[in-house]
Amino acid sequence: MYQKMKNKILIILLITSGLFAGCDDLTEDFLEAPAISTLDESIIFSTPGLAKGAIDGIKVPFAETNSYRGRFLPYYGLNTDTEWFNTSQTAGDNSDLCVYDTKPNNTNMNTTNNAWAMMYSGIERANICIRGLRTFGNPTPGTELGQLLGEALTLRAIYYADLIKAWGDVPARFEPINSETLYLPKSSRDVIYKQLIQDMEEAATLVSWPGQSPATVTVERINKAFVKGFRARLAMAASGFQQYPDGVRRSNDSDLSVAKMYKLALDESLDVIQSGTARLESSFETLWKKYNEENIIAGGESLWELPFADGRGRMLFTFAVRHATSNQFHANGNNRGGVAGPLPTVFYDFDELDTRRDVSCVPYRYGTAVNGIAKQELGRSDTWYFGKYRYEWTKRFITSTNDDGINKMYMRFAEVLFIAAEASNELEGPAAAAPYLKEIRRRAFAPAVQAIKVDAYVNALTSKQAMFDAIVEEHKFEFTGEMERKQALIRWNLLKTNLEKAKAKMSNLQNRTGEYADVPTTLYFKFKADNISLSIYGLNRGENINPGPDYSSFAWQSLVDTKVNSLYKAGVNPDNRQFWPIWQVFIDGSNGKLVNDYGY
Repeated sequence: MYQKMKNKILIILLITSGLFAGCDDLTEDFLEAPAISTLDESIIFSTPGLAKGAIDGIKVPFAETNSYRGRFLPYYGLNTDTEWFNTSQTAGDNSDLCVYDTKPNNTNMNTTNNAWAMMYSGIERANICIRGLRTFGNPTPGTELGQLLGEALTLRAIYYADLIKAWGDVPARFEPINSETLYLPKSSRDVIYKQLIQDMEEAATLVSWPGQSPATVTVERINKAFVKGFRARLAMAASGFQQYPDGVRRSNDSDLSVAKMYKLALDESLDVIQSGTARLESSFETLWKKYNEENIIAGGESLWELPFADGRGRMLFTFAVRHATSNQFHANGNNRGGVAGPLPTVFYDFDELDTRRDVSCVPYRYGTAVNGIAKQELGRSDTWYFGKYRYEWTKRFITSTNDDGINKMYMRFAEVLFIAAEASNELEGPAAAAPYLKEIRRRAFAPAVQAIKVDAYVNALTSKQAMFDAIVEEHKFEFTGEMERKQALIRWNLLKTNLEKAKAKMSNLQNRTGEYADVPTTLYFKFKADNISLSIYGLNRGENINPGPDYSSFAWQSLVDTKVNSLYKAGVNPDNRQFWPIWQVFIDGSNGKLVNDYGY
Protein backbone atom coordinates (compact mmCIF):
# COMPACT_ATOMS: atom_id res chain seq x y z
CA MET A 1 0.00 0.00 0.00
CA TYR A 2 2.84 2.36 0.91
CA GLN A 3 4.73 1.60 -2.34
CA LYS A 4 1.60 2.20 -4.43
CA MET A 5 1.00 5.53 -2.72
CA LYS A 6 4.64 6.50 -3.12
CA ASN A 7 4.48 5.72 -6.84
CA LYS A 8 1.28 7.74 -7.18
CA ILE A 9 2.88 10.73 -5.49
CA LEU A 10 5.95 10.36 -7.71
CA ILE A 11 3.88 10.44 -10.91
CA ILE A 12 1.88 13.45 -9.75
CA LEU A 13 5.08 15.32 -8.90
CA LEU A 14 6.73 14.43 -12.18
CA ILE A 15 3.90 15.68 -14.32
CA THR A 16 2.13 18.39 -12.39
CA SER A 17 4.58 19.86 -9.89
CA GLY A 18 4.98 23.60 -10.31
CA LEU A 19 2.61 23.47 -13.23
CA PHE A 20 2.51 27.14 -14.08
CA ALA A 21 4.76 28.52 -11.39
CA GLY A 22 7.25 31.23 -12.30
CA CYS A 23 10.61 29.99 -13.56
CA ASP A 24 13.79 31.67 -14.80
CA ASP A 25 14.41 29.14 -17.53
CA LEU A 26 13.15 31.08 -20.52
CA THR A 27 12.45 34.73 -21.30
CA GLU A 28 11.49 37.39 -18.82
CA ASP A 29 7.92 37.21 -20.13
CA PHE A 30 7.63 33.73 -18.72
CA LEU A 31 8.50 35.00 -15.26
CA GLU A 32 5.27 36.91 -15.29
CA ALA A 33 3.10 33.88 -16.09
CA PRO A 34 0.60 33.62 -13.22
CA ALA A 35 0.30 30.44 -11.20
CA ILE A 36 -2.73 28.60 -12.54
CA SER A 37 -3.88 27.83 -9.00
CA THR A 38 -4.14 31.51 -8.04
CA LEU A 39 -6.58 32.57 -10.74
CA ASP A 40 -9.80 31.10 -12.02
CA GLU A 41 -9.38 29.39 -15.41
CA SER A 42 -12.42 31.25 -16.73
CA ILE A 43 -10.55 34.52 -16.22
CA ILE A 44 -7.17 33.34 -17.46
CA PHE A 45 -8.33 31.77 -20.70
CA SER A 46 -10.78 34.50 -21.68
CA THR A 47 -8.20 37.25 -21.18
CA PRO A 48 -5.53 37.38 -23.94
CA GLY A 49 -2.77 38.79 -21.75
CA LEU A 50 -3.26 36.21 -19.02
CA ALA A 51 -3.73 33.41 -21.52
CA LYS A 52 -0.44 34.32 -23.19
CA GLY A 53 1.31 33.94 -19.85
CA ALA A 54 -0.13 30.44 -19.53
CA ILE A 55 0.91 29.52 -23.09
CA ASP A 56 4.42 30.84 -22.41
CA GLY A 57 4.45 28.51 -19.42
CA ILE A 58 4.20 25.55 -21.81
CA LYS A 59 7.74 26.39 -22.94
CA VAL A 60 9.27 26.37 -19.46
CA PRO A 61 10.00 22.62 -19.36
CA PHE A 62 12.16 22.91 -22.51
CA ALA A 63 14.86 24.64 -20.47
CA GLU A 64 14.77 22.78 -17.16
CA THR A 65 18.17 21.47 -16.07
CA ASN A 66 17.86 17.87 -17.27
CA SER A 67 15.38 18.49 -20.07
CA TYR A 68 16.13 19.61 -23.64
CA ARG A 69 18.83 21.96 -22.41
CA GLY A 70 21.19 19.45 -20.83
CA ARG A 71 19.98 15.98 -21.79
CA PHE A 72 17.86 15.72 -24.93
CA LEU A 73 19.56 18.18 -27.28
CA PRO A 74 23.17 17.25 -26.37
CA TYR A 75 22.68 13.54 -27.08
CA TYR A 76 19.70 12.75 -29.30
CA GLY A 77 20.63 12.47 -32.98
CA LEU A 78 24.16 11.12 -32.55
CA ASN A 79 25.71 8.92 -34.09
CA THR A 80 24.88 8.96 -37.81
CA ASP A 81 26.69 8.80 -41.14
CA THR A 82 27.51 12.51 -40.72
CA GLU A 83 27.79 13.28 -36.97
CA TRP A 84 29.15 11.60 -33.89
CA PHE A 85 29.88 12.06 -30.21
CA ASN A 86 33.54 13.04 -30.31
CA THR A 87 34.46 10.65 -27.50
CA SER A 88 32.33 7.71 -28.64
CA GLN A 89 35.32 5.43 -28.18
CA THR A 90 35.38 6.15 -24.43
CA ALA A 91 33.14 3.65 -22.66
CA GLY A 92 30.50 5.13 -20.37
CA ASP A 93 26.91 6.16 -20.01
CA ASN A 94 27.37 9.29 -22.13
CA SER A 95 28.72 7.41 -25.11
CA ASP A 96 26.15 4.62 -24.62
CA LEU A 97 23.45 7.17 -25.48
CA CYS A 98 25.05 7.63 -28.89
CA VAL A 99 26.48 4.21 -29.83
CA TYR A 100 23.10 2.43 -29.75
CA ASP A 101 23.69 0.69 -26.45
CA THR A 102 21.65 2.77 -23.97
CA LYS A 103 20.46 1.04 -20.77
CA PRO A 104 17.27 1.90 -18.85
CA ASN A 105 19.39 2.73 -15.78
CA ASN A 106 21.71 5.12 -17.65
CA THR A 107 23.07 7.33 -14.87
CA ASN A 108 22.90 10.44 -17.03
CA MET A 109 19.21 9.95 -17.75
CA ASN A 110 17.60 7.79 -15.08
CA THR A 111 16.35 10.62 -12.88
CA THR A 112 12.86 11.87 -12.05
CA ASN A 113 13.57 15.30 -13.58
CA ASN A 114 14.78 13.96 -16.91
CA ALA A 115 13.60 15.06 -20.37
CA TRP A 116 10.88 12.37 -20.41
CA ALA A 117 9.24 13.90 -17.34
CA MET A 118 9.77 17.45 -18.57
CA MET A 119 8.17 16.64 -21.92
CA TYR A 120 5.10 15.29 -20.19
CA SER A 121 5.08 18.33 -17.91
CA GLY A 122 4.98 20.50 -21.03
CA ILE A 123 2.21 18.34 -22.49
CA GLU A 124 0.15 18.66 -19.31
CA ARG A 125 0.58 22.44 -19.34
CA ALA A 126 -0.55 22.46 -22.98
CA ASN A 127 -3.54 20.23 -22.22
CA ILE A 128 -4.72 22.59 -19.51
CA CYS A 129 -4.33 25.59 -21.82
CA ILE A 130 -6.10 23.90 -24.73
CA ARG A 131 -9.02 22.88 -22.52
CA GLY A 132 -9.18 26.33 -20.96
CA LEU A 133 -9.12 28.21 -24.26
CA ARG A 134 -11.77 25.97 -25.80
CA THR A 135 -13.99 26.20 -22.71
CA PHE A 136 -13.66 29.83 -21.69
CA GLY A 137 -12.24 31.70 -24.68
CA ASN A 138 -13.41 32.22 -28.22
CA PRO A 139 -10.28 31.08 -30.08
CA THR A 140 -11.19 31.85 -33.69
CA PRO A 141 -8.89 32.62 -36.63
CA GLY A 142 -7.59 36.17 -36.62
CA THR A 143 -8.00 36.66 -32.86
CA GLU A 144 -5.39 36.74 -30.10
CA LEU A 145 -6.99 33.76 -28.40
CA GLY A 146 -7.04 31.89 -31.70
CA GLN A 147 -3.31 32.50 -32.13
CA LEU A 148 -2.71 31.25 -28.59
CA LEU A 149 -4.72 28.06 -29.13
CA GLY A 150 -2.72 27.40 -32.28
CA GLU A 151 0.48 27.89 -30.30
CA ALA A 152 -0.66 25.54 -27.53
CA LEU A 153 -1.59 22.82 -30.02
CA THR A 154 1.76 23.19 -31.77
CA LEU A 155 3.88 23.21 -28.63
CA ARG A 156 2.14 20.04 -27.47
CA ALA A 157 2.87 18.48 -30.86
CA ILE A 158 6.56 19.41 -30.57
CA TYR A 159 6.86 17.60 -27.25
CA TYR A 160 5.07 14.55 -28.65
CA ALA A 161 7.08 14.50 -31.87
CA ASP A 162 10.31 14.43 -29.86
CA LEU A 163 9.00 11.78 -27.48
CA ILE A 164 8.16 9.53 -30.44
CA LYS A 165 11.48 10.30 -32.11
CA ALA A 166 13.42 9.23 -29.02
CA TRP A 167 11.23 6.47 -27.55
CA GLY A 168 8.80 5.18 -30.21
CA ASP A 169 5.46 4.27 -28.67
CA VAL A 170 4.66 6.41 -25.62
CA PRO A 171 1.59 7.17 -23.47
CA ALA A 172 -0.91 9.44 -25.22
CA ARG A 173 -2.31 12.23 -23.04
CA PHE A 174 -4.51 14.73 -24.85
CA GLU A 175 -6.58 15.79 -21.82
CA PRO A 176 -5.46 17.07 -18.41
CA ILE A 177 -4.69 14.31 -15.92
CA ASN A 178 -7.39 13.05 -13.60
CA SER A 179 -7.47 10.21 -11.10
CA GLU A 180 -8.53 7.73 -13.78
CA THR A 181 -5.74 8.64 -16.20
CA LEU A 182 -2.89 8.94 -13.72
CA TYR A 183 -1.30 5.74 -15.02
CA LEU A 184 -1.44 5.00 -18.73
CA PRO A 185 0.22 2.33 -20.88
CA LYS A 186 1.98 3.16 -24.11
CA SER A 187 -0.17 4.00 -27.10
CA SER A 188 0.66 3.23 -30.70
CA ARG A 189 2.65 6.10 -32.17
CA ASP A 190 0.36 5.81 -35.20
CA VAL A 191 -2.55 7.04 -33.06
CA ILE A 192 -0.45 9.92 -31.73
CA TYR A 193 0.85 10.89 -35.18
CA LYS A 194 -2.70 11.05 -36.53
CA GLN A 195 -3.77 13.32 -33.66
CA LEU A 196 -0.78 15.60 -34.15
CA ILE A 197 -1.40 15.87 -37.89
CA GLN A 198 -5.03 16.73 -37.20
CA ASP A 199 -4.03 19.26 -34.56
CA MET A 200 -1.58 20.94 -36.93
CA GLU A 201 -4.32 21.25 -39.54
CA GLU A 202 -6.37 23.20 -37.00
CA ALA A 203 -3.39 25.21 -35.76
CA ALA A 204 -2.62 26.36 -39.31
CA THR A 205 -6.05 28.01 -39.48
CA LEU A 206 -5.41 29.89 -36.23
CA VAL A 207 -1.88 31.30 -36.33
CA SER A 208 -0.55 34.06 -38.57
CA TRP A 209 2.13 33.85 -41.24
CA PRO A 210 5.60 35.07 -40.21
CA GLY A 211 5.62 38.80 -39.57
CA GLN A 212 1.94 39.25 -40.38
CA SER A 213 0.79 39.91 -36.82
CA PRO A 214 2.42 41.23 -33.64
CA ALA A 215 2.51 37.64 -32.37
CA THR A 216 4.63 36.36 -35.24
CA VAL A 217 7.32 39.01 -35.67
CA THR A 218 9.96 36.70 -34.14
CA VAL A 219 10.72 33.01 -34.59
CA GLU A 220 10.26 32.43 -30.85
CA ARG A 221 6.48 32.44 -31.43
CA ILE A 222 4.59 29.89 -33.51
CA ASN A 223 3.68 30.98 -37.06
CA LYS A 224 1.79 29.43 -39.98
CA ALA A 225 4.88 28.67 -42.07
CA PHE A 226 6.33 26.62 -39.23
CA VAL A 227 3.05 24.84 -38.48
CA LYS A 228 2.65 23.78 -42.10
CA GLY A 229 6.30 22.79 -42.43
CA PHE A 230 6.14 20.88 -39.16
CA ARG A 231 2.96 19.11 -40.29
CA ALA A 232 4.79 18.06 -43.44
CA ARG A 233 7.68 16.74 -41.33
CA LEU A 234 5.25 14.77 -39.16
CA ALA A 235 3.61 13.25 -42.23
CA MET A 236 6.95 12.11 -43.65
CA ALA A 237 8.00 10.59 -40.33
CA ALA A 238 4.66 8.88 -39.72
CA SER A 239 4.70 7.15 -43.11
CA GLY A 240 8.37 6.25 -43.04
CA PHE A 241 10.16 3.15 -41.87
CA GLN A 242 10.72 2.84 -38.13
CA GLN A 243 11.19 0.18 -35.50
CA TYR A 244 7.98 -1.26 -34.12
CA PRO A 245 7.86 -4.03 -31.50
CA ASP A 246 7.44 -6.53 -34.36
CA GLY A 247 10.26 -5.19 -36.54
CA VAL A 248 11.35 -2.34 -38.79
CA ARG A 249 8.57 -1.43 -41.21
CA ARG A 250 6.20 1.28 -42.33
CA SER A 251 2.94 1.84 -40.51
CA ASN A 252 0.15 -0.62 -41.22
CA ASP A 253 -2.43 2.14 -40.73
CA SER A 254 -3.92 3.05 -44.13
CA ASP A 255 -4.36 6.64 -42.95
CA LEU A 256 -0.57 6.88 -42.73
CA SER A 257 0.22 5.40 -46.13
CA VAL A 258 2.99 6.86 -48.27
CA ALA A 259 0.47 7.98 -50.88
CA LYS A 260 -1.63 9.93 -48.37
CA MET A 261 1.15 11.31 -46.21
CA TYR A 262 3.46 12.34 -49.06
CA LYS A 263 0.54 14.13 -50.72
CA LEU A 264 -0.20 15.94 -47.46
CA ALA A 265 3.49 16.81 -46.98
CA LEU A 266 3.80 18.08 -50.54
CA ASP A 267 0.69 20.23 -50.23
CA GLU A 268 1.84 21.75 -46.96
CA SER A 269 5.38 22.41 -48.14
CA LEU A 270 4.11 24.03 -51.33
CA ASP A 271 1.83 26.28 -49.26
CA VAL A 272 4.88 27.50 -47.35
CA ILE A 273 6.99 27.94 -50.49
CA GLN A 274 4.28 29.78 -52.39
CA SER A 275 3.39 32.01 -49.43
CA GLY A 276 6.63 33.94 -49.83
CA THR A 277 6.79 34.39 -46.06
CA ALA A 278 9.99 32.35 -45.61
CA ARG A 279 13.12 32.06 -47.74
CA LEU A 280 16.65 30.79 -47.86
CA GLU A 281 19.22 33.25 -46.59
CA SER A 282 21.48 34.68 -49.29
CA SER A 283 24.40 32.48 -48.27
CA PHE A 284 24.97 29.54 -45.97
CA GLU A 285 27.41 31.56 -43.88
CA THR A 286 24.88 34.38 -43.57
CA LEU A 287 22.30 31.92 -42.21
CA TRP A 288 24.59 30.68 -39.46
CA LYS A 289 26.03 34.08 -38.61
CA LYS A 290 22.49 35.37 -38.12
CA TYR A 291 21.73 32.38 -35.93
CA ASN A 292 24.75 32.92 -33.70
CA GLU A 293 24.03 36.65 -33.60
CA GLU A 294 20.58 35.76 -32.23
CA ASN A 295 18.73 37.42 -35.10
CA ILE A 296 15.20 36.14 -34.41
CA ILE A 297 13.23 38.26 -36.86
CA ALA A 298 10.66 36.08 -38.61
CA GLY A 299 10.43 35.85 -42.38
CA GLY A 300 13.88 34.49 -43.13
CA GLU A 301 15.08 30.89 -43.14
CA SER A 302 14.50 30.00 -39.50
CA LEU A 303 10.86 28.98 -39.05
CA TRP A 304 10.77 28.40 -35.28
CA GLU A 305 13.39 28.33 -32.55
CA LEU A 306 13.19 26.75 -29.14
CA PRO A 307 13.77 29.88 -27.02
CA PHE A 308 16.37 30.07 -24.28
CA ALA A 309 17.05 33.05 -22.04
CA ASP A 310 20.64 34.29 -21.70
CA GLY A 311 21.22 32.08 -18.67
CA ARG A 312 19.82 28.87 -20.13
CA GLY A 313 20.49 26.62 -23.11
CA ARG A 314 23.65 24.87 -24.20
CA MET A 315 23.88 24.95 -27.98
CA LEU A 316 27.34 26.56 -28.14
CA PHE A 317 28.33 25.11 -24.77
CA THR A 318 27.83 21.67 -26.35
CA PHE A 319 28.28 21.93 -30.10
CA ALA A 320 30.44 24.98 -30.92
CA VAL A 321 33.96 24.93 -32.27
CA ARG A 322 36.02 23.91 -29.23
CA HIS A 323 37.49 26.58 -26.94
CA ALA A 324 40.00 25.32 -24.38
CA THR A 325 39.46 28.28 -22.04
CA SER A 326 37.52 31.49 -21.73
CA ASN A 327 39.07 34.04 -24.08
CA GLN A 328 38.42 37.12 -26.20
CA PHE A 329 35.26 35.54 -27.63
CA HIS A 330 33.49 34.36 -24.46
CA ALA A 331 33.66 33.83 -20.71
CA ASN A 332 31.63 30.62 -20.83
CA GLY A 333 34.32 28.57 -19.10
CA ASN A 334 36.92 25.97 -20.01
CA ASN A 335 36.53 23.24 -22.62
CA ARG A 336 33.36 24.60 -24.15
CA GLY A 337 31.99 23.24 -27.42
CA GLY A 338 33.27 20.25 -29.33
CA VAL A 339 31.28 17.54 -27.57
CA ALA A 340 30.19 16.31 -31.00
CA GLY A 341 31.33 16.94 -34.55
CA PRO A 342 31.22 15.81 -38.17
CA LEU A 343 32.66 12.45 -39.13
CA PRO A 344 36.16 13.04 -40.56
CA THR A 345 35.00 11.86 -43.98
CA VAL A 346 32.29 14.51 -44.35
CA PHE A 347 34.65 17.37 -45.21
CA TYR A 348 36.10 15.29 -48.04
CA ASP A 349 32.70 14.20 -49.32
CA PHE A 350 31.76 17.81 -50.02
CA ASP A 351 32.54 19.28 -53.41
CA GLU A 352 35.47 21.65 -52.82
CA LEU A 353 33.41 24.46 -54.35
CA ASP A 354 30.45 23.88 -52.04
CA THR A 355 30.28 26.89 -49.74
CA ARG A 356 28.58 24.80 -47.04
CA ARG A 357 31.74 22.76 -46.43
CA ASP A 358 33.87 25.24 -44.51
CA VAL A 359 30.85 26.49 -42.57
CA SER A 360 29.90 22.98 -41.47
CA CYS A 361 33.27 21.32 -40.84
CA VAL A 362 36.07 22.94 -38.82
CA PRO A 363 39.44 21.18 -38.24
CA TYR A 364 40.80 23.53 -35.58
CA ARG A 365 39.99 24.59 -32.05
CA TYR A 366 40.95 27.62 -29.96
CA GLY A 367 43.79 26.84 -27.57
CA THR A 368 44.54 28.05 -24.07
CA ALA A 369 44.23 31.82 -23.82
CA VAL A 370 47.36 33.84 -23.03
CA ASN A 371 46.56 37.23 -21.52
CA GLY A 372 42.95 36.62 -22.48
CA ILE A 373 43.71 35.90 -26.15
CA ALA A 374 43.34 32.44 -27.70
CA LYS A 375 44.62 31.33 -31.10
CA GLN A 376 43.40 28.66 -33.45
CA GLU A 377 45.29 25.38 -33.33
CA LEU A 378 44.99 22.19 -35.34
CA GLY A 379 43.70 19.07 -33.65
CA ARG A 380 43.43 15.43 -34.63
CA SER A 381 42.12 14.29 -37.98
CA ASP A 382 39.50 12.19 -36.17
CA THR A 383 38.09 15.17 -34.23
CA TRP A 384 36.32 17.82 -36.26
CA TYR A 385 33.93 20.48 -35.01
CA PHE A 386 30.61 21.87 -36.19
CA GLY A 387 31.28 25.30 -37.64
CA LYS A 388 27.60 26.22 -37.56
CA TYR A 389 27.97 27.05 -33.89
CA ARG A 390 30.67 29.63 -33.10
CA TYR A 391 31.34 31.87 -30.15
CA GLU A 392 33.30 33.97 -32.65
CA TRP A 393 30.04 34.89 -34.42
CA THR A 394 28.02 35.99 -31.40
CA LYS A 395 27.26 39.64 -30.77
CA ARG A 396 26.62 39.12 -27.06
CA PHE A 397 29.67 38.28 -24.92
CA ILE A 398 28.55 35.15 -23.09
CA THR A 399 29.45 35.20 -19.41
CA SER A 400 27.33 32.43 -17.92
CA THR A 401 29.61 29.59 -16.82
CA ASN A 402 27.02 26.87 -17.32
CA ASP A 403 24.82 27.97 -20.26
CA ASP A 404 24.94 30.21 -23.30
CA GLY A 405 21.37 31.30 -24.09
CA ILE A 406 21.57 30.49 -27.82
CA ASN A 407 18.29 29.14 -29.18
CA LYS A 408 17.82 25.77 -30.84
CA MET A 409 16.81 26.30 -34.48
CA TYR A 410 14.06 23.68 -34.61
CA MET A 411 13.15 23.92 -38.30
CA ARG A 412 14.27 26.00 -41.25
CA PHE A 413 13.00 26.68 -44.74
CA ALA A 414 15.62 24.44 -46.39
CA GLU A 415 13.87 21.43 -44.84
CA VAL A 416 10.60 22.50 -46.48
CA LEU A 417 12.39 22.47 -49.84
CA PHE A 418 13.78 19.00 -49.11
CA ILE A 419 10.32 17.71 -48.22
CA ALA A 420 8.91 19.18 -51.42
CA ALA A 421 11.68 17.54 -53.43
CA GLU A 422 11.32 14.13 -51.82
CA ALA A 423 7.52 14.05 -51.86
CA SER A 424 7.22 15.30 -55.43
CA ASN A 425 9.83 12.81 -56.61
CA GLU A 426 7.85 9.97 -55.05
CA LEU A 427 4.48 11.14 -56.35
CA GLU A 428 5.33 12.83 -59.64
CA GLY A 429 8.88 11.90 -60.59
CA PRO A 430 12.32 13.54 -60.73
CA ALA A 431 11.37 16.39 -63.05
CA ALA A 432 8.90 17.64 -60.46
CA ALA A 433 11.51 17.41 -57.70
CA ALA A 434 14.28 19.12 -59.67
CA PRO A 435 13.36 22.78 -58.99
CA TYR A 436 13.51 22.30 -55.22
CA LEU A 437 16.85 20.49 -55.27
CA LYS A 438 18.21 23.15 -57.60
CA GLU A 439 17.15 25.90 -55.20
CA ILE A 440 19.05 24.23 -52.37
CA ARG A 441 22.21 23.69 -54.43
CA ARG A 442 22.06 27.15 -56.01
CA ARG A 443 22.62 28.69 -52.60
CA ALA A 444 25.60 26.38 -52.06
CA PHE A 445 27.57 27.23 -55.21
CA ALA A 446 28.84 30.48 -56.69
CA PRO A 447 27.00 31.77 -59.80
CA ALA A 448 30.02 31.06 -62.02
CA VAL A 449 29.74 27.28 -61.49
CA GLN A 450 25.98 26.87 -61.13
CA ALA A 451 25.51 25.76 -64.75
CA ILE A 452 27.56 22.65 -63.97
CA LYS A 453 27.13 22.14 -60.23
CA VAL A 454 23.40 22.90 -60.13
CA ASP A 455 21.65 22.69 -63.49
CA ALA A 456 23.66 19.95 -65.21
CA TYR A 457 23.97 17.94 -62.01
CA VAL A 458 20.24 17.96 -61.22
CA ASN A 459 19.13 17.56 -64.83
CA ALA A 460 21.11 14.32 -65.02
CA LEU A 461 18.94 12.79 -62.28
CA THR A 462 16.41 11.23 -64.63
CA SER A 463 15.10 8.34 -62.50
CA LYS A 464 13.22 8.36 -59.21
CA GLN A 465 15.97 6.29 -57.60
CA ALA A 466 18.73 8.60 -58.81
CA MET A 467 16.83 11.64 -57.53
CA PHE A 468 16.13 9.97 -54.19
CA ASP A 469 19.80 9.01 -53.77
CA ALA A 470 20.82 12.58 -54.57
CA ILE A 471 18.36 13.96 -52.01
CA VAL A 472 19.76 11.63 -49.34
CA GLU A 473 23.28 12.81 -50.12
CA GLU A 474 22.30 16.48 -50.34
CA HIS A 475 20.58 16.20 -46.96
CA LYS A 476 23.95 15.29 -45.47
CA PHE A 477 25.63 18.37 -46.89
CA GLU A 478 22.83 20.69 -45.81
CA PHE A 479 22.13 19.45 -42.28
CA THR A 480 25.39 18.10 -40.82
CA GLY A 481 25.53 19.31 -37.22
CA GLU A 482 21.81 19.89 -36.80
CA MET A 483 21.03 16.35 -35.58
CA GLU A 484 18.20 15.89 -38.09
CA ARG A 485 19.94 13.03 -39.86
CA LYS A 486 19.12 10.15 -37.52
CA GLN A 487 15.34 10.33 -37.92
CA ALA A 488 15.77 10.81 -41.67
CA LEU A 489 17.96 7.69 -41.96
CA ILE A 490 15.45 5.74 -39.90
CA ARG A 491 12.46 6.71 -42.04
CA TRP A 492 14.44 5.95 -45.22
CA ASN A 493 15.35 2.51 -43.79
CA LEU A 494 19.01 3.44 -44.20
CA LEU A 495 20.22 3.66 -40.59
CA LYS A 496 22.32 0.49 -40.33
CA THR A 497 23.16 0.51 -44.04
CA ASN A 498 24.59 4.02 -43.97
CA LEU A 499 26.34 3.54 -40.63
CA GLU A 500 28.16 0.55 -42.08
CA LYS A 501 29.04 2.56 -45.18
CA ALA A 502 30.33 5.36 -42.95
CA LYS A 503 32.60 2.94 -41.07
CA ALA A 504 33.95 1.59 -44.35
CA LYS A 505 34.55 5.11 -45.62
CA MET A 506 36.41 6.04 -42.43
CA SER A 507 38.60 2.94 -42.82
CA ASN A 508 39.41 4.06 -46.35
CA LEU A 509 40.28 7.53 -45.08
CA GLN A 510 42.41 6.02 -42.33
CA ASN A 511 44.36 4.02 -44.92
CA ARG A 512 44.17 6.65 -47.69
CA THR A 513 42.61 4.16 -50.06
CA GLY A 514 39.57 4.17 -52.34
CA GLU A 515 37.80 7.52 -52.58
CA TYR A 516 40.25 9.05 -50.08
CA ALA A 517 43.51 7.99 -51.69
CA ASP A 518 44.36 11.60 -52.61
CA VAL A 519 43.69 13.09 -49.15
CA PRO A 520 46.97 14.49 -47.74
CA THR A 521 48.51 13.12 -44.55
CA THR A 522 50.36 16.35 -43.70
CA LEU A 523 48.92 19.82 -43.18
CA TYR A 524 50.84 23.08 -43.39
CA PHE A 525 49.80 26.16 -41.45
CA LYS A 526 50.73 29.72 -40.61
CA PHE A 527 48.93 32.52 -38.82
CA LYS A 528 47.10 35.18 -40.76
CA ALA A 529 47.69 38.89 -40.18
CA ASP A 530 45.49 38.86 -37.06
CA ASN A 531 47.92 36.37 -35.46
CA ILE A 532 44.88 34.37 -34.29
CA SER A 533 43.41 32.68 -37.37
CA LEU A 534 45.16 29.89 -39.25
CA SER A 535 45.90 29.75 -42.95
CA ILE A 536 45.91 26.03 -43.73
CA TYR A 537 47.29 24.22 -46.77
CA GLY A 538 46.81 20.49 -47.25
CA LEU A 539 43.16 20.11 -46.35
CA ASN A 540 42.03 19.76 -49.94
CA ARG A 541 42.63 16.63 -51.93
CA GLY A 542 45.93 16.59 -53.76
CA GLU A 543 47.54 19.43 -51.76
CA ASN A 544 50.75 17.48 -51.17
CA ILE A 545 53.47 20.02 -51.93
CA ASN A 546 55.14 21.98 -49.12
CA PRO A 547 53.93 25.57 -49.67
CA GLY A 548 57.14 27.14 -48.37
CA PRO A 549 59.18 28.16 -45.32
CA ASP A 550 56.45 30.42 -43.93
CA TYR A 551 54.41 27.35 -43.09
CA SER A 552 54.85 24.78 -40.31
CA SER A 553 53.99 21.14 -40.93
CA PHE A 554 51.48 19.13 -38.93
CA ALA A 555 50.92 15.35 -39.12
CA TRP A 556 47.30 14.78 -40.16
CA GLN A 557 46.86 11.07 -39.52
CA SER A 558 45.42 9.86 -36.24
CA LEU A 559 42.26 7.96 -37.21
CA VAL A 560 42.43 4.53 -35.59
CA ASP A 561 40.26 1.41 -35.54
CA THR A 562 38.90 1.96 -32.03
CA LYS A 563 37.59 5.37 -33.06
CA VAL A 564 36.18 4.16 -36.38
CA ASN A 565 34.45 1.22 -34.71
CA SER A 566 32.89 3.43 -32.07
CA LEU A 567 30.29 4.77 -34.50
CA TYR A 568 28.05 2.07 -33.06
CA LYS A 569 28.90 -0.55 -30.46
CA ALA A 570 30.34 -3.82 -31.71
CA GLY A 571 27.76 -6.61 -31.70
CA VAL A 572 24.83 -4.16 -31.73
CA ASN A 573 22.47 -3.85 -34.68
CA PRO A 574 21.47 -0.16 -34.84
CA ASP A 575 18.20 -1.08 -36.55
CA ASN A 576 17.25 -2.94 -33.37
CA ARG A 577 18.20 0.06 -31.23
CA GLN A 578 16.55 2.96 -33.01
CA PHE A 579 15.13 4.29 -29.74
CA TRP A 580 16.23 4.94 -26.19
CA PRO A 581 14.65 2.77 -23.51
CA ILE A 582 12.20 4.36 -21.11
CA TRP A 583 14.27 5.13 -18.04
CA GLN A 584 13.89 2.70 -15.16
CA VAL A 585 12.60 5.31 -12.71
CA PHE A 586 9.54 5.83 -14.91
CA ILE A 587 9.03 2.11 -15.43
CA ASP A 588 9.14 1.61 -11.64
CA GLY A 589 6.75 4.49 -11.03
CA SER A 590 4.15 3.49 -13.64
CA ASN A 591 2.10 1.09 -11.49
CA GLY A 592 2.99 -1.69 -13.92
CA LYS A 593 1.67 0.15 -16.98
CA LEU A 594 4.97 0.85 -18.77
CA VAL A 595 7.38 -1.68 -20.21
CA ASN A 596 10.35 -1.49 -22.55
CA ASP A 597 10.17 -3.18 -25.92
CA TYR A 598 12.91 -3.95 -28.45
CA GLY A 599 14.78 -6.31 -26.12
CA TYR A 600 15.71 -3.70 -23.51
